[in-house]
Parts: sequence; structure tokens; C-alpha cells
Amino acid sequence: MFARILSTLLFFVATVFLVTLFVANRHPVQIVVDPFNPQNPALGFEMPFFWYLLGSILIGVFVGAVAVWLGQGKWRRMARQRTQEAIRWKAEVDRLTRERDDHVQAAKKLAATTPTPERALAITGR
Repeated sequence: MFARILSTLLFFVATVFLVTLFVANRHPVQIVVDPFNPQNPALGFEMPFFWYLLGSILIGVFVGAVAVWLGQGKWRRMARQRTQEAIRWKAEVDRLTRERDDHVQAAKKLAATTPTPERALAITGR
């Protein structure tokens, strides 16, 4: 419960900080992408500065997510391999259980059809 309250409080503080930062940076800024002619650029963008801030934050989140996803690749691969191994072992257990049950059934049938010494005495009368 405390962690949830703390995370909500931190989220609120971060939101207030970002909104304040965005409101304070509403003036237009030109970003020039032409390094050879910066005074008369062939490609440039003019937008309010907070859009550049928001874009950089979103790009950072995306790059961080990709980095985490790539970093956890070995764990996902290991989980897939262990899942396949568990499926193979389960199939082996099921096969051995069926074989055991078949052998038990066969042994019961054999025991029922094979005369025991007491039965042989009862049948022959000796």
C-alpha cells in the first residue's frame, strides 16, 4: 500500500514538473537539419520547443524499452528451451505411465488365467 501511494505521489510530481516545463517552453524554435547551409537550410523544422522535449522523452522511452528487450533475450530463449524440455519430459512421463499401466493390466490378466496350485487342486480334485 505504501509503495502504491509513493509511486502515485512521484507520478504526480513528475507530471507537474513536465507540465510546468512544457508551458515555460512554448516559444517557437527552429531545428536545422542541413549542416552545409545553416542560414538557408534545405530541411528545417520550426515548432514550439516543448514538442522537441516531448519527442526526445518519447524517443528515450522507446530506446530504453528496446534495450531492455534485447538485454532480456537470453532469458526468453532459456525460458523457451526449458518449456520445450518440460513438455518433452511430461510426454516421457505419460508414455512410461501408459507402459506401466499396460504391464500391470497384462500381469493381472495373466494372473487371472494362470492356475494357481490351490486352483489346480480344486479343479483336479487331488
